[in-house]
Amino acid sequence: MYNIYLEENKAKYDLNELVKMFLKPSEFQLVEEDQKETALIRMEGFEDKNEAKRYLFDRLSQLTGQYPDWGTLTGVRPAKLCNEYFRKGHDTEQVKKILKDTYYLSDEKIKLLIDLAQLQQRILKDCDPNAVGIYAGIPFCPTRCVYCSFTSNQVKYEKIPPYLTALHKEIDFVGQHLKDIGRHAESIYIGGGTPTTLNADDLGQLIAKMKSAFDMSGVREFTVEAGRPDTITEDKLRVIKDSGVGRISINPQSMKQRTLELIGRSHTPGEIVDAFKKAKEVEIPIINADLITGLPEEQPEDFRETLERIIELDPENITVHTLAVKRASRLIEQDADYNYRQGEVVREMLAIAKEKLTACGYEPYYMYRQKHMSGNFENIGWSKPGTESIYNIRIMEEDQTIVAMGAGGISKMYYPETNRLERVPNVSNYEIYIDRIDEMIERKKIGIK
Repeated sequence: MYNIYLEENKAKYDLNELVKMFLKPSEFQLVEEDQKETALIRMEGFEDKNEAKRYLFDRLSQLTGQYPDWGTLTGVRPAKLCNEYFRKGHDTEQVKKILKDTYYLSDEKIKLLIDLAQLQQRILKDCDPNAVGIYAGIPFCPTRCVYCSFTSNQVKYEKIPPYLTALHKEIDFVGQHLKDIGRHAESIYIGGGTPTTLNADDLGQLIAKMKSAFDMSGVREFTVEAGRPDTITEDKLRVIKDSGVGRISINPQSMKQRTLELIGRSHTPGEIVDAFKKAKEVEIPIINADLITGLPEEQPEDFRETLERIIELDPENITVHTLAVKRASRLIEQDADYNYRQGEVVREMLAIAKEKLTACGYEPYYMYRQKHMSGNFENIGWSKPGTESIYNIRIMEEDQTIVAMGAGGISKMYYPETNRLERVPNVSNYEIYIDRIDEMIERKKIGIK
C-alpha cells in the first residue's frame, strides 16, 4: 500500500487522477496533512500544476516501471488542448515540443493530436460564429449493456408518448428561442439511448418536428443514432432517409456472439449484417459503426475478426472505443479492477485498428478520453475523407454552443472571448423530465443567450 500526500489546492483532483493511471485504488491511499510524514510521495509547495504533475509522473514511473502514452494528461479532450496552442499562434514544431516537454506525451500520441488538429482546422474553417449544435436525446434502449452509464431505460411503449410530447414542447421552444436571439443550427443529432427504439411513426414525427422548429438552411449534417441492430427495420430506415437525414450509426461493438451475450446485447452478428444491408439498400449516405476494444473475454484476434467483418460492410465512419468501466455500470460491480488488467490487450487491439483502418483509407478525425479507460488509452473516430462528423468534432473540442434537449441533456453555452463554457442541464430521469418540462424550458430561456 502506497501512502501519498496531496496538498489541498486546485491541482489535487488532477493529481489524484494521475495516481490512478499508475495504481489501482486498492494499492494506494491519500493521507491527511497530519500523516504526511508517513507518505512515500509528498506533493506540496508546487506553484505550477504542470510542474507538480511531471514530478508525480516521474516518481510513479520510478516506482512502477510504467510510462503511460498520454503522459500527465488526465483530461477528456487532449485534442482540444492541442488546438488551443495552434490558435495561440504556435507552429507545428513548437506544439510538438510543448506536448513532449510539458505533458510527457509519447511520439505516437503527439502525431495523432497534430494530425487531428490540422484536419479539424480544414473542416471547420469559415464557420459561422452564430451557428450552434442541436442534440435531442431518446433515453430508451431494448436492454442495458453491462458497461453502460448513460441515461437508458427499458420501458413498455405506453411510457414513450408522454416523453415525446414533452420533448416536442422543448424543441418548439428552443427553435423559436434560437431564432429570437439570432442563432441557427449547424448540425442536428438525435441520440440516446437508442432513438430507433421508437416506432417508425414516432421517429418520423420527431424528425419532422426538428425540421419544422429549426432553420434548416444552414444545417450541414443531420444524424440519427440507430445504434442497436435489433431496433433497426426497413420502415424506420426509409423514414430516416425520406426525411433527409444524412447520417446514422449502427453500433455492433463486437461481431462475436459470446461477447454480445456477455455485455447484455439481445442481437446476433447476423442481425448486424442485416442492418447494414438494409441501410445500404435504402441508400443512407453515411453510416458509422461503433466498436469497443477490451470487452470481456475478448483477445486481439477476436477484435481483428470483428474489425475485418465490419470493414467488409463498408461503413463511411468507424469509431473505435476503448472500454471505460464507469462507476454507474454493472461491470464495475462485477470486477472493480477490470480496466487495470486490460491494458496490454487493448494496446494490441488499437494497433490492429490503426493498421487495418489506415490501409483501407480511413483517417482519424476526432478523439476523446474517459475516466477508467482500459490501459488509459482513447476513443478515436475514423472516417473516409469527406465523411467526417462535424457534430462529433464540435462536442469534443467544446468550441461551439451545443443545445441539448431531452432527459439527461446538458447544454453548453460557449463564450469564445474567454474560451469558457456554462452548463444548462436537464434532469436525467425521464419521468421527472416530463413532470418538470416547463422548468427545463425556463432554464434554457435564462441560460441560452
